[in-house]
Amino acid sequence: MGFVSRSQKLLHRWAVWTLVEDHLEDPSGGAFVRTYVDSPGAVGVVVLHVGSIEELKGAELSDVKTTLVRQFRAPFGKELWEIPAGMRDVDSEPPEVTAHRELAEEAGLEASVLVRLGSMASAPGITNSMVEIFAACGLREVPIDRHGPEEEHMQLRVVSVAEALEEVRRGELTDAKTIIGLQWVRDLL
Repeated sequence: MGFVSRSQKLLHRWAVWTLVEDHLEDPSGGAFVRTYVDSPGAVGVVVLHVGSIEELKGAELSDVKTTLVRQFRAPFGKELWEIPAGMRDVDSEPPEVTAHRELAEEAGLEASVLVRLGSMASAPGITNSMVEIFAACGLREVPIDRHGPEEEHMQLRVVSVAEALEEVRRGELTDAKTIIGLQWVRDLL
């Protein structure tokens, strides 16, 4: 027998998240409690300034451009460079639809091609949030429709995938979904 949840208590609800107190039993019968944030998850989009995924085959990382967004993150008290991303906060909305919506809202881009790269657990000791990561290409500009003060003051930057990965190595780009998404794109080449 593995770990079993015996009961859960909802401690607090806000926006799309819930703080959950989970009363558990370990495999040897011992009781313990863990508290975590229940989340609908999120999406992240690695923007690739190419017409198709096939164009990436054999390309040099320095020749492939990506778009990053700089957004204020309150838990860190500073702005971070990231791939465009957002919460899956619309009930029953497929992650691909959320990815298209967030790409337009944050970067003012629409993709004719969206490829799922994979999913990652954001912070498994704190939340059950999973981030679905996509690559977007075949881009065209659309009106930006940002929401909230962080997005209203968001900045955009186009850099090569090689430069973004170098910023990861130097510790300048630290967002996990961005690092993983860029590495998955590197693996496509």
